[in-house]
Order: sequence, then C-alpha cells, then structure tokens
Amino acid sequence: MNDILTGKTEEHLTRGFSGFLFNQKASSALEILSKRAKKEGFDLRVVSSFRGFEQQKNIWQRKAQGQKVLLDSNGHPLKFEDLEPDQIVDAILRWSAFPGASRHHWGTDVDVFDANAVAADYEVQLTPQEVAGVFAPFYSWIDELVASDDAEGFFLPYDQDRGGIAPEAWHLSYRPVAKEYEKLYSEDFFIKHVSNLNELALIDEVKNRASEIYARFISNVAS
Repeated sequence: MNDILTGKTEEHLTRGFSGFLFNQKASSALEILSKRAKKEGFDLRVVSSFRGFEQQKNIWQRKAQGQKVLLDSNGHPLKFEDLEPDQIVDAILRWSAFPGASRHHWGTDVDVFDANAVAADYEVQLTPQEVAGVFAPFYSWIDELVASDDAEGFFLPYDQDRGGIAPEAWHLSYRPVAKEYEKLYSEDFFIKHVSNLNELALIDEVKNRASEIYARFISNVAS
C-alpha cells in the first residue's frame, strides 16, 4: 500500500479511459461523465491522470532548480532569483504536489478540459486564465454537477482557495476510492516518507516544515 500511496507502483491501475492509467472504478465513472458531457456539447478530454513518483520528482526538481517557471497564485510568472528557499517551496506546492504526495499517484484523480472549445493543436496550460476564459462553460458545468453531487462520484478537491494548493477547476477526484487513500495518507506517513528522501532539491526545507506542509498542502482539501 505504501507504494500505491507514493506513486511507486502501477499495480493498482488499469489502462482505461482514452488509454490513460486509472483506478478501474474511476475510469468507468469518467467514461459515463464523458458521455454526459457530450450530450451538453462538450468533449471531455484528459490532460493527466496517473503520475508516478519519478514523474512528480522530475517536475519538483526542475521547478526547485529554476529550470521550469514558477507561478504566483494568479498564474503569473515569478522571478526565481528573487525568492528565498522557503518561498520557492511554497511557490512549487501552490501548483505542484511534492513527490510521493500527489493525488495523481492513486489513479483516482484526473485533469480534464473541453476539446471542443479549442483548436486541435491547442496546448492546454491549466491556468486560471483558461478557467475564466476559453474553458469557462465546461468548468461551470463541472461545478454545477459537483455542487449537486451528480458528477458520477467525482468531486473537486481544490474547489476553492484554502491557503494551500490553488483552486483547480480542472482537477477531478473519484471520491469512493480517493477518500479511502486520504485516510491512509496521514501526517505521520508523510513525515516518514520525507525523512527517507535525501536527493531532492530543497529537501531540508521540506523536512523542517513537514507537519505544516502536510496540513496546508496535502490534507487541506474539500470534504
């Protein structure tokens, strides 16, 4: 189970909706949601489903070393050289999970968009600007379904700004399975996970703030 929670195995996954790796139940539910979206004129597509530990680690390393742009809470670029180490950690965690602590490790969470709203060669960025702009009708539809508890078991873990991860209108989580993983992913589990990592950039800052990071960026989600 530890490897499932930290994204170090794919044994719990199946090649499901649109060829992406998913928990089987989550994949089946997304298939139904996609058919419902089509009836409303939307083409629900996946940007990202399962992401393993190594992929999340690569994202972290690039951002922590200034090789990939960091964004503020409004989705605007920050100047890496102006930030202190703890500020870099906060900026990364605002938009990207710590390796081994991403909900995408579980196969229950997925980032989606409406392909009917853009050209075929459009590169989805998943930014607040897209939420308020080109994909606004689609995400409004998702919001309404979630609010009425009629989204095939999916909910929005980052539905509003709770001071941790920025609101993500595109991030759906399959509640029946994800909530069970949430229970297992305790503060003690995270602290132990972090204590076993030494090769990551800014790892000392994360270790020193592990309890705070858990409370602010991991367990701080919609119920």
